[in-house]
Amino acid sequence: MAAERLIKKYPNRRLYDTTESRYITLDEVREMVLKEIPFKVIDRQSEEDITRNILLQIIMEQESGGEPLFSADVLSRFIKNYGEATQTGFAEYLDTSLQFFSEQQKVIQTQMGKALEGTPMDYWVKLGEQNMKLWQDMLSTSSDRKKKS
Repeated sequence: MAAERLIKKYPNRRLYDTTESRYITLDEVREMVLKEIPFKVIDRQSEEDITRNILLQIIMEQESGGEPLFSADVLSRFIKNYGEATQTGFAEYLDTSLQFFSEQQKVIQTQMGKALEGTPMDYWVKLGEQNMKLWQDMLSTSSDRKKKS
């Protein structure tokens, strides 16, 4: 696993990637999330960990442009869980659900990649062979039953 990258947020609101020794944008931080590069953002003056704040800022930018992921109803339900006895359970449920969803997406992407290996004709030939084997197995099972009767 790659080492956690340290990003410092300066008073001028600029983000400095200490690994690459350069200023970066929120969009570049978003790319780090997409590439699963571990990072931590700290406030340069207070040394406080502000990673969550930066991630929330990225979500706000994503939500304000294009097709939003969260409807007003979903956001209202989120807000209703703050301060309630169910807050911890709700957070754990969301975390587990998102982990499961991400794992399923990876499995589907892997399977689609395997299905599309080679030429499209290879896929159809392989599918035809599988179907033929299923038919042969079904017919042999059927004829075995008739012989036993």
